[in-house]
Amino acid sequence: MSFFLKPEFRMMLFPIALLFGACAQENNVTTLKLGHALDTGHAVHKGMVHMAERLDHYSGGKMKVEIYPSGQLGSERELVELLQIGSLAMTKVSSSPLESFVPEMKVFSLPYVFRDMDHYKKVLASDVGKSLLLAPEKVRLRGMGYYDAGSRSFYTTEKAIHSPADLAGLKIRVQKSQTSVDMIAAMGGAATPISWGELYTALQQGVVDGAENNPPSLYLSRQYEVCKYYILDEHTAVPDILLMSLHIWDNLNPEQQGWLQQAVDDSAIFQAKLWEKASNEALAAIEASGVEIIRPDKAPFMAAVEDMKAKYKGTAIGDVLDAIAAQ
Repeated sequence: MSFFLKPEFRMMLFPIALLFGACAQENNVTTLKLGHALDTGHAVHKGMVHMAERLDHYSGGKMKVEIYPSGQLGSERELVELLQIGSLAMTKVSSSPLESFVPEMKVFSLPYVFRDMDHYKKVLASDVGKSLLLAPEKVRLRGMGYYDAGSRSFYTTEKAIHSPADLAGLKIRVQKSQTSVDMIAAMGGAATPISWGELYTALQQGVVDGAENNPPSLYLSRQYEVCKYYILDEHTAVPDILLMSLHIWDNLNPEQQGWLQQAVDDSAIFQAKLWEKASNEALAAIEASGVEIIRPDKAPFMAAVEDMKAKYKGTAIGDVLDAIAAQ
């Protein structure tokens, strides 16, 4: 039984499984289906397109990836559920929502875990990062690689934020992550989990007063159109993870697995370069639109979450945090 899946939802997915087929074999060509919820202009989508191109190259045309972007096959959560039952081969997921069934992923949602972006990238490439990537195998998901998603910062519709005190009374949208909820509470705000597809309207209608994300996501979603302030407190660095159905991975032969893993590794390098460029361009475009960019002193934000992080001391999560700090 899937970790997430309810019986009635499984029945809804059955026609999708029949229609698409997670891993098709025709004329000695293995085709993997990949679905995700991102816009096609997103650097992560472009990274996955590059992965498909490299897989075609390494396999000499014997393996292909078909990509279904922009939520064509469902929300991020639904796509993960399709992977778990083997009805979809691959998807992209933010590491934060994974924490609900892979507790180790909490470390990415905890604020100010990484000293800087160089430290963040070093950790992802280390044994610690590789161990975290494979942790979802216990729920029938295989982490294939990390995609850079930069740092997440607050943006608000009406009120400028210069310190955690300014978050008091504000409703801030977060991902469906208890750690993210706890972070907002520690800083004095009220966390409100809302799906990404509903956030623009929620901001526009005042259901929430703000949200938090990286520059390309804020820009490509056009949420900056209804926000006045972008506060670069850079509280978390939450990578995207390319996930694969463990069932489908296990049914590939070693040569196919090698081709696929090399293609994914190539795409991560390609995507990281795209991400840096896209992030700089998005920030410039957001500022040019009239959004005020605030670069606050991060020290008060870091101090506000110290107690939240300290509670993990002596736990398995604390051990991972210690290993990250040692890198």
